[in-house]
Amino acid sequence: MTRRGPSEGSIYKRSDGRWVAVLHLGYEEGHRKRKYLYGDSRREVQEKLSVSLRAQRDGLPPTNDRLTVAQFLARWLDTIRPSVRPSTHTSYSLMVRLHIVPELGRVRLAKLSAQQVQAHLNAKLATGLSPRTVGIIHAVLRQALNRGVRWGDVPRNVATLVDPPRYQRAEVRSMTPEQARTFLDAARGQRLEALYAVALALGLRQGEALALRWADLDMEAGNVTVRAGLQRQGGKLVLVEPKTPRSRRTIAAPPIVVAALRSHRSRQLQDRLAAGSEWQDLDFVFCTRAGGPLDSRNVTRDFQRALVNAGLPHMRFHDLRHSCASLLLAQGVHPRVVMETLGHSQIALTMNTYSHVIPALQREAADRMEAVLSV
Repeated sequence: MTRRGPSEGSIYKRSDGRWVAVLHLGYEEGHRKRKYLYGDSRREVQEKLSVSLRAQRDGLPPTNDRLTVAQFLARWLDTIRPSVRPSTHTSYSLMVRLHIVPELGRVRLAKLSAQQVQAHLNAKLATGLSPRTVGIIHAVLRQALNRGVRWGDVPRNVATLVDPPRYQRAEVRSMTPEQARTFLDAARGQRLEALYAVALALGLRQGEALALRWADLDMEAGNVTVRAGLQRQGGKLVLVEPKTPRSRRTIAAPPIVVAALRSHRSRQLQDRLAAGSEWQDLDFVFCTRAGGPLDSRNVTRDFQRALVNAGLPHMRFHDLRHSCASLLLAQGVHPRVVMETLGHSQIALTMNTYSHVIPALQREAADRMEAVLSV
């Protein structure tokens, strides 16, 4: 037997060849309490003992060797619920329920290996799932196991030891300056003209635009403040916290947007008079004819009709946000300003997403340098 200090546990090999680590848990009613950790090698039980000792020092309960991946993930999902957006929690839960638990759920967490995780991801690819979806499955499991390491449930995160599938990021689609002007001209006078102007000129996400209240607008100063998002939860449209802390932001709106918002408010006042007592006084900038929140599916259908009327190719509503960023960068606006406008968490995200604009900016920079250096 290899002995340790009285509170550090001990490790030894049994006569049948298995290794055992003994964790001392103190005394209860005069009797010493112990926990036995078993494994096929000294290294395995050493890792288990280290995890248990760390948990003991942190005041956490001893690790449970019988804890399964399914039980662990259920606890993880319950724990993170208050700290993530409802839509994020729903997405994580879906990945766990459909793509992780059916194959790995019965595996004991302490026994989960990198080889099992790699084989699981490879099998998912073989079923026809896209590399991006399999990458999300891997990311969810990696994030959960990171928490497991902090909790002392596992000595290391085996998901970090595997190779997720490579996939090519979808090419960003955006409008050219000519297409942007054509689109706004075709939408002029339409019910959602101001919504399209806001999304295109300010780069708001659809949920952010639909969550705007008139109290968020300073028409005199020409500022728009993003304070919330609109999401469907449990069949109802509700206001939620912005996607990230940086998503809560104030953006200077160009005069064309302010003018569109003023015209929109006049039309909304007419709707309010027509609705009478049926009007819902919720202060939404973009709302139904009765003042209620707009459903994103209806907005998307209207957007597609607007594109057809303008003679433009199919795009997603989110491509208005991409168009805003691309147009700003093409006009020489500093990437930091574009980052703040979009509410990105890091400038690297802005530059990586809109790298297609960089070659044109580099040519412009070269032309300016030529003007400086040439005689």
